[in-house]
Amino acid sequence: MNRILLIDDDENLGPPLATYFQRFELQLVHATRPSAGLALLRAGGFDAAILDVMLPEMDGFELCRTIRKESDIPVVMLTARGEVMDRIVGLELGADDYLPKPFEPRELVARLQTVLRRLKPAGNGHAAVLSAAPTLRFDGLEIDTARRSVRRLDGEVELTGTEYELLLMLAREPGKVFSRDDILNQLRGHEADLYTRAVDIVVSRLRRKLEPLDCIKTLRNAGYSLALRREGA
Repeated sequence: MNRILLIDDDENLGPPLATYFQRFELQLVHATRPSAGLALLRAGGFDAAILDVMLPEMDGFELCRTIRKESDIPVVMLTARGEVMDRIVGLELGADDYLPKPFEPRELVARLQTVLRRLKPAGNGHAAVLSAAPTLRFDGLEIDTARRSVRRLDGEVELTGTEYELLLMLAREPGKVFSRDDILNQLRGHEADLYTRAVDIVVSRLRRKLEPLDCIKTLRNAGYSLALRREGA
C-alpha cells in the first residue's frame, strides 16, 4: 500500500480523505504544519506528498522548494482558486502535478495514481526495451532504467519523477520530435486541465539540470527532441 503525506492546515480535511483513500489502497497521513510534515518526510516511508499552497510557517511554494533540495518524491500541489500563476510557480519549483481547490477526491486520487505509476517499472509497452537495454548511453549522458538514475559528465543528476519520465521518453527515440500534446498525454495519463506552458516549464527544469549538456532541441511550433546520438548507433 502506498503511503501519502498530506500537508494542509485544515484539520477537518485529513480524516475523511484518509477514509476515502483506503478504497484505492492508499494510506494517507496528515500533517497540519510544514515543520511536522518535513519531519515525517525525513523519517522516510512515503511514496508521494500533497502540499497546500496556503500554510502557516511557510507557504506551499517554499515547502516544495525545501523538499526538492532533499528528495525527488512525487509532489502534487493544491493551488488556490486554480490560478495559472500558482500552477506555473509550483511546476517551476519541481511539483509533479497540481489540483485547484476545491477539488473532487476522486480526481486527487487519479492524479496521485498517475505520479505513482512513474515510480514503477514500465508495463508491457516498454518491457522489451528495458530488458534489451537497461542502460541507455549517449555522448555525455547515461540513463539506467533499472535504477531510474541519470548520470551526466560530472556525476549523478537528481530528477523528479516527471523530469525523469520526460527524459526517458525523448531518449528512447532520439531525434524523434514529440509534440507538447504527446508529452502531456504521456506524463499525465489523462487530458484534464492541461495547458501547454506546463510542458515548457518541465523541459526548462530538465535542461537546467542537464547543463552543460545541450541535448534537448526545440523545434518551433513542433515540439522537442533529444539531440544526442546513442552510443553504438
